Amino acid sequence: MTIRPIRTQEDYDTALQLAHRLMARTDQQAIDDLEILQTLIEKWEKSLHQVVQTAPADAIKFRMSQRGLKPRDLEPYIGTKSRVSEVLNGQRQLTVDQIRALNAHLGIPVESLIGGIRHEPAAGRSTASTAAIEKLKKLGVMKARESIDTFLSRATAISPAVAMLRKSRTERTNAKTDFGALEAWCAAVMLKAETYEVKKNLSPDVTTAARDLAKLSTYPDWPDRLPSYLRDIGVVLVILEHLPGTYLDGAAMRKADGTPIIALTLRHDRLDNFWFTLLHEYAHVVRHLGGEYPLILDDLEVNSSDGIEAEADEFARNALIPPELWSASVSDDFDGEELEAVAAEAGVHPAIVAGRWRYENSDYRKFARMLGRGEVRKHFLTDSD
Repeated sequence: MTIRPIRTQEDYDTALQLAHRLMARTDQQAIDDLEILQTLIEKWEKSLHQVVQTAPADAIKFRMSQRGLKPRDLEPYIGTKSRVSEVLNGQRQLTVDQIRALNAHLGIPVESLIGGIRHEPAAGRSTASTAAIEKLKKLGVMKARESIDTFLSRATAISPAVAMLRKSRTERTNAKTDFGALEAWCAAVMLKAETYEVKKNLSPDVTTAARDLAKLSTYPDWPDRLPSYLRDIGVVLVILEHLPGTYLDGAAMRKADGTPIIALTLRHDRLDNFWFTLLHEYAHVVRHLGGEYPLILDDLEVNSSDGIEAEADEFARNALIPPELWSASVSDDFDGEELEAVAAEAGVHPAIVAGRWRYENSDYRKFARMLGRGEVRKHFLTDSD
């Protein structure tokens, strides 16, 4: 099969017909040929429409028409049936992960999927689900007879950053996220943070502070020491469960007066997860928060190649266990005694070492009983939570 450059409309039509035939085949040669052909087709299309700004929904519909796809075929890349419908109707902006999936699997140019920057969901009444609203009331951060719009207005009056989701970092946001619920969760965090006072204008040595935070994990009374230590270095710690549809582990944001906030959901009740998430968000607070990034939201189960997320991951790993100690002491056949020794030398809880080894070796059976399951939520969340 000969694939030729596309120079005329006739070449373009022929290429489309060939692409349709290749789509029906599953052999590697056909897959490779189709990838080359798609590149040529996109190059030709761009040459004809260089100045035309295509709405993301129109770009998706165009590719659906080319490939004979139905809305349900988009669910693996966009999320639920309702989410697909909102995107195709232009009611919801695509997330970074959705854009990447559509580009990788359907070959839609990234620039056609980005669209204009706007709040998700579209301006207007909040789209937070009934389940999310009921959870806010159960948690005691929303008044029993308060509407969601009144609640958001109350939070925004205290801290305008609540209205900044449109500028937030959502690189690690799940494709199924309910952005109305996410906005409500951020508002609740701001309202809770407003009740805490911290020391102001402090500039602690970042590396030292991070190591000190990690070492708190060894104290029996760490749940009391941790919020106090963070207050002493000018950071508010807010623990608030995630709401239905938010899929959050943690976030970094600022109060109206600029005070940084680390917010954790305790979605996974394990010591290893807790300390890694805490140090990850602390990295965002000291390295990335502010200016372009007023809020940074993280679902750490979502893989990310984003620069600031990779930097926060590395920062957390090194703060918990110095890199030279890890490289010199850890092996594939690591055992319990060696694990305890590394934890002692690093000055951290053994669960932190166990969690990292399991993750890096993709072995989630080993050290399963050393992760500190059930040792976090009981210290921060009441029975009503």
